[in-house]
Amino acid sequence: MSNVTVTVKLFAAYQDAYGRPELTLTFPTGTTVAAVCDRLIADHPELAQWREVTRFGVNFQFVEAETLLSPGDEVVLIPPVSGG
Repeated sequence: MSNVTVTVKLFAAYQDAYGRPELTLTFPTGTTVAAVCDRLIADHPELAQWREVTRFGVNFQFVEAETLLSPGDEVVLIPPVSGG
């Protein structure tokens, strides 16, 4: 089975948890965007509170959680943000 390597851009709580703005991760072919979020939560369980409200983007387009990853994709996880 082959793998898919993607760049994951981190924002808000995700960036705070990892302490950096992006990651490069490798997944098995057939992995969904939601699985990226699951992996980040597995590494940082404090992010679980954001799971249900995070939106997903791939290559500058909002996508559904079931969207399959392709090699070289740029994935963004966008939790709700507040500020003022």
